[in-house]
Amino acid sequence: MTSLHKKPSRSFEPNGDLSITLATGQIAHRDHIAQSQRLERKFYTISPGVWCLVGNGLSNQTFVDAPDGIIAIDTGESIEEMRAAIKELRAVTTRPIVAVLYTHFHYVGGTQAVFEEDPAAKIPIWGHEKIAFNRLRTTSEISPAYSRGLVEQFAVTLPVDGVDGVVNVGLGQFYRDPAHAPHTYGFIAPENTFNAACNIRVAGLDIQVTPAPSDADDSVTFWFESKKLCVNNLVWPVLFNVFAIRGEEYRDPQVMLRGLDHLLGLHAEHLAGVHGPPISGADDIKERVTKYRDSLQFLWDQTVRHTNRGMSSADLAATIRLPDQCDDDYLTSELYGVAEHHVRQIRSGIFGFFDGHESNLFPLSTQEHADRMMKGFGGKETVRSQAQVAMNNDDLRFAIELASWLAYGTDPIDSDKQLLAGALRLVAQRTPAANIRNWCLARARHLDGSLDATRFNTHRINKRQILSGPISSAVSILRVLLEPTRAEGIDTHIAFNFSQGQKTGLHIRNSVAVPTDGASAGNSVTSELTVWADILSGSTTLSQAIAASVLQIDGDKERVLRALACFDVVGLQS
Repeated sequence: MTSLHKKPSRSFEPNGDLSITLATGQIAHRDHIAQSQRLERKFYTISPGVWCLVGNGLSNQTFVDAPDGIIAIDTGESIEEMRAAIKELRAVTTRPIVAVLYTHFHYVGGTQAVFEEDPAAKIPIWGHEKIAFNRLRTTSEISPAYSRGLVEQFAVTLPVDGVDGVVNVGLGQFYRDPAHAPHTYGFIAPENTFNAACNIRVAGLDIQVTPAPSDADDSVTFWFESKKLCVNNLVWPVLFNVFAIRGEEYRDPQVMLRGLDHLLGLHAEHLAGVHGPPISGADDIKERVTKYRDSLQFLWDQTVRHTNRGMSSADLAATIRLPDQCDDDYLTSELYGVAEHHVRQIRSGIFGFFDGHESNLFPLSTQEHADRMMKGFGGKETVRSQAQVAMNNDDLRFAIELASWLAYGTDPIDSDKQLLAGALRLVAQRTPAANIRNWCLARARHLDGSLDATRFNTHRINKRQILSGPISSAVSILRVLLEPTRAEGIDTHIAFNFSQGQKTGLHIRNSVAVPTDGASAGNSVTSELTVWADILSGSTTLSQAIAASVLQIDGDKERVLRALACFDVVGLQS
């Protein structure tokens, strides 16, 4: 096999020559540090009557002055974040906010702040029809893995200063501004929705809406032709993140290219993104966005080219390197994720997890693989010695491989975990990519005992999520909490009756829990939804609710209790 480029990966510097120690103690790559300047808090006047606040959180808030008042676009992570954005707006205009637009489901948590100036105001909210569903999805069945990924990727558990301190999170200074604590949730679902290209009139202004999936399938591009303004979630202040280290559905560059070609076809004079500084000037937008677009095509094309030649996932990562010209603009620089991960994700997204390498067909478990490799190397002491030599020689990829055997093999000792933590910490200090630095530090701190992150491996059901979602999800979430050995031999259909005639069901059979409408169930559980939410969230238990006569079981009570005890929910175990 021949390499596409001879230069090494940009994922991290091998020797740390470009690492800098800040006055507050953080050690980080110079390019990662420089990204903080682009993300500094600033209220931009993009053009007369168009403003964008950068640096208020992970995302921007954009405001457009329309004939009938101000249109607010995206509301951040919390009421406090949006409240701070409105305060900035009030320094330039007193006109009321009369409409809210959502670009996608990620940054819509502060909408209630919009209604604080006039609680009686009728403010329409516009967004894709999947926004409410997507928010629920990430807080229900997949919430432990999703939340754990957010914590690791966005430096949630890292200190504010010191060696492991946060520098930035790539798309913003931080995931949530500490100054906005306690970060009150204030999402309001859009009542005006769309799922296809359309033209809408909002606050007396005509807006063209075009679906443009990027890191979310509900992303849209808003085109304000009268202002030559494009508001989008396509162009980021970094190389686009095809692969999110926190774990996400496949972000297909082929789909992204269509959205970017459409954006380029608008010939916008002003570009306001969900992240990063706005860009003005038609020629500048055309040149920079074209190169941004082409970087994605390059990654997809070269991944397919080499996959067709039989290259494995690891070899794709070692071979494909973006052209040097991508370093000339932060829009195409690896300041968030890294290209070697993106190409592996593209391959997996197209062809699935198996990359054709024989050893990946039926791999050993993590522990068994580690134990056998250490035995083959001559034992743990030999592996420890070689791992340390690799670290001393700045051979960090090999050091991580060796140290991971020690950390995840049988009976690891603390120093083994600390060895792996040390290798990860060096990568963190030498990478320009925020995702890699934050993930490596979060994992290193868990390994060396600086912070116990095991709580993020538990499905902690939040009462608010139960009460705010549809009735069916309040019960169907149990399907991913079923312990199959406990469910062997059980065939029990249970209806759940909540207040105001709301009903759903769950059929435990064949070691799975199948959601139903509960219509033909021979057994039932009846309570207020708040009682059920208390049981799932751990505030009370099933037995306590029965004893207090706030929950009733009809049918074969013992059979129902046995079926409900199959789930990994403390409140259902007693």
